[in-house]
Amino acid sequence: MIAKRTILAIAFAGMFFCLSEMNAQIKEPTDAIGAKVLFIDYGIPNDVNNLRITNGVEIFYRRRISEKFGINVPVRTGVAHFRGELNNKNFLTLDATLLYRFGNPASNLIPYLMLGGGVLFEDFKDFSPQLPFGAGVSYKVGDNAYVNIQGEARGSLEDFRNGLALGVGLMYRLGDRIPDRDKDGVPDETDPCPDDPGPIELRGCPDSDGDKVPDNFDECPTEIGVAELKGCPDKDGDGVADKDDECPNEPGLAEFNGCPDSDGDGVPDKDDDCPNEAGSASNNGCPDPDRDGDGINDEQDQCPDEPGTAELQGCPDRDGDGVADKDDRCPDDPGTFGGCPDSDGDGIIDPDDTCPDQAGLINNKGCPELNEEEKQLLNFAMRAVQFNTGRAELKPESFPVLDQIKGIMDRYPGYKLTISGHTDSVGDEETNLVLSRERAKSCYQYLVSQGVPPDRLAFQGFGETRPIATNRTSQGRTLNRRVEFDLSLE
Repeated sequence: MIAKRTILAIAFAGMFFCLSEMNAQIKEPTDAIGAKVLFIDYGIPNDVNNLRITNGVEIFYRRRISEKFGINVPVRTGVAHFRGELNNKNFLTLDATLLYRFGNPASNLIPYLMLGGGVLFEDFKDFSPQLPFGAGVSYKVGDNAYVNIQGEARGSLEDFRNGLALGVGLMYRLGDRIPDRDKDGVPDETDPCPDDPGPIELRGCPDSDGDKVPDNFDECPTEIGVAELKGCPDKDGDGVADKDDECPNEPGLAEFNGCPDSDGDGVPDKDDDCPNEAGSASNNGCPDPDRDGDGINDEQDQCPDEPGTAELQGCPDRDGDGVADKDDRCPDDPGTFGGCPDSDGDGIIDPDDTCPDQAGLINNKGCPELNEEEKQLLNFAMRAVQFNTGRAELKPESFPVLDQIKGIMDRYPGYKLTISGHTDSVGDEETNLVLSRERAKSCYQYLVSQGVPPDRLAFQGFGETRPIATNRTSQGRTLNRRVEFDLSLE
């Protein structure tokens, strides 16, 4: 019971609050009363077959609160047959509904929608909240008399109390007719021109030129025009009123006050020295100079004497990598790093990579480092390469060592090898210098004969000038007689 009362109270309070707010804005409300015969069905909406239609009567009070809105307070009584009940029951309903009307309130036919809240009393004691909604129409048959027909559905929170109702009756407006001083069928309160008769479709305002734009909104009231231009004519149909159109006989653009721009260059034809050729405003609508003929004017072209692409602001790109040649360190080799490739993918572009085809280290000029075993082999070769005493001929046991050095050269194509010959201090200094150079040369020649490119090799002799041990002992002199092999990167 508390839930029913709460829902009902909220529905009525909310509706009457809205009505009171709208009513406060209306200066001259119109009241009406009426009565209807009701045809009521509680069978179809409750999915009950063979439940006959019953009848009732209604009296109502209606008040217009604005041009579109009104309120309706109907009281109904009659008999109803509910599912599960052996006999018909007497009922009484009290509703308050909001009406939304279509069309002009002074017209003969006024359709409307309705929505509201109410309460249903059964045998004048049990009650339940109702939610009526529907539609109706009032048709004028006299100065203040209307035939009223309304159909509605009624929702209920109680079982088997949903219903349908059709009402047919009469409505009579109380008081004087709606004031209409100019007698054009539009009430004064809704007529923007209450003293000048006009058609209903224009809300009662006159239209001197008959262009369906009322004079009070028509900026050209004596010339037939279009509504989009506030009633003014547009001879060339370009959407710019003739009174504002600098080219009224040629369709144009609003941004150019109705004048055309045939070449679409942003300069209207009347100001364009080349109206059929796109140009620039700075050159009076004519194309700007383009020395290299690449379609980009010299003012915008960063390479005005070399044909290029628009994407690169007029500069060429021979290798097609998206970097202009003027900014490309590798203009003939496509790449993604400032226009250069990185063939071995080690993060060092080929121009900076001493070993462009072999992944290496940044701090090693893009080349791989020798492993420890290879470094030890080069150090071992210094003592393992042997020559005949006092001569430059290699002993056969030196060949396997030199072959291993050749293998290192093959694995590290970015490196170059410098061969340095050294002697002890025994004998003539000049003779020792020549001997050391010849011994280094012998190693050089052997490696070349095995397929090492000569441009990757260099040899030199230092004689007795760079000892690594004392020449006073036999062991020291042996260490000083050596050939060093140094791999390096340029």
